[in-house]
Amino acid sequence: MRKHYIDNLRWIVILLLIPYHAAMAWNTWGENNYIVFGSDKVLSSFIVFCSPFFMPLLFLLAGMSTRYALSKRTAGQYIVERIKRLIVPLVFGTVVIMPVMCFIADKFNCGYEGSFLSHYGVFFTKFTDLTGGDGGFSFGQFWFLLYLFVISLIALGIILLQRKVLKKEIKDIPLWLVVLLGLPLYFMKDILSLGGKSLLEFIYIFLAGYYVFSRDEAVLKLSRFRWLFLPLGLIFSALNIWLFIWSGLNLDVLNGIVNSLAGWFMLLGIIALGKARLDFTGKIPAHMSGISFAFFSLHYVFLVLLQYLSAGFTEVTFVLFIIPVLTAYVLTIFFSQIFVRVPFLSFLIGTKKR
Repeated sequence: MRKHYIDNLRWIVILLLIPYHAAMAWNTWGENNYIVFGSDKVLSSFIVFCSPFFMPLLFLLAGMSTRYALSKRTAGQYIVERIKRLIVPLVFGTVVIMPVMCFIADKFNCGYEGSFLSHYGVFFTKFTDLTGGDGGFSFGQFWFLLYLFVISLIALGIILLQRKVLKKEIKDIPLWLVVLLGLPLYFMKDILSLGGKSLLEFIYIFLAGYYVFSRDEAVLKLSRFRWLFLPLGLIFSALNIWLFIWSGLNLDVLNGIVNSLAGWFMLLGIIALGKARLDFTGKIPAHMSGISFAFFSLHYVFLVLLQYLSAGFTEVTFVLFIIPVLTAYVLTIFFSQIFVRVPFLSFLIGTKKR
């Protein structure tokens, strides 16, 4: 039986990518970006609110989906499906989409005056911090596909070994143990980390999705306490924002602990709320779920182009944020419709023709 709340949570969080990535143009901590406008504490607070749970939620949902995928596929079929869904759009995005974004970044941030064709060679030969903000090589948002492919293979090996050696899994998982699963996350954030993205942390979350959160009994227990976990997540998120953006204090250890707690309790609260309120389908949810993968692949290039063009007309932060965000939603949804309907294009972005 399909778990509709997983699909609904996935496309809803993917929709948040546009304002999240738009706000990065004003981050206060100096992280490089394709468009850099300056710094803004309010927009940076939105980023800091989303960051602890944003990508972890996608990895958690991927782990949950893997249980259902492996229930009807062999290991070999699963690997082939992962190649089609992840490696093909990763290559397409890196070769076609990212050179456009990094060309715009080089023009806006570094004053590059050459043509796009001449910069195409720059993109594949200039390796710096991998953010792409200086026009150098970057995977952009497609780092998620690369990580997810590697994690899927590692997790598959662990799952097959567990099936062979242990054979049985613990099915009745007590709620207190589910809550405590978040404790190790603080210690994982700097292990196997590239650009602040810990491979070990995301493997752990993916496996938690597979072994724990894919169990109906565990999620049903969570859903009964959704109004406990979600407020706790929001409280820790508010404290995390204050410590990192507004306090002016240098409390890195405390901030790191609060960040991990905010992320975990937000995950618990969102999964619980999703199970209770979003476990349904319909015309709009099914449609949005169908184009979500295309939306993920296409949204950023439209956003960067629109921010670049908007900068030529105004310097007002509100306008530079709102206009590109709203227009990027329209363009991304429109072109996503095209990509999922044309067989070759749907193949390139790793989704089925609809």
